[in-house]
Amino acid sequence: MFISNAYAAAPAAATPDWTSFLPLIVIFVLFWFMLIRPQMKQAKEQRKMIEALQKGDEVVTTGGVAGKIVKVGDSFVALEIAPEVVVQVQKHTVQTLLPKGTLKSL
Repeated sequence: MFISNAYAAAPAAATPDWTSFLPLIVIFVLFWFMLIRPQMKQAKEQRKMIEALQKGDEVVTTGGVAGKIVKVGDSFVALEIAPEVVVQVQKHTVQTLLPKGTLKSL
């Protein structure tokens, strides 16, 4: 009576277009080159360093313990952190390989 009928507009034909996905593709590429790739490279270098550990190397663990390797096992290394004080730590906790003679300067 006082209110007229409202009719819906005809639906627009939605054509999927590759340009609508372009921002997502660009974000993924940036994410890959800025975050994922450098992290994979760093993890690979860490694995190589852990595999190359040998007796006499001076290292620092993730907990901050600095010591000299006296024995290398399959999954553990023995660190001499003070004269006559040897602790066993897991290999994957070794974070940094120090240059020779660093422990004497500490």
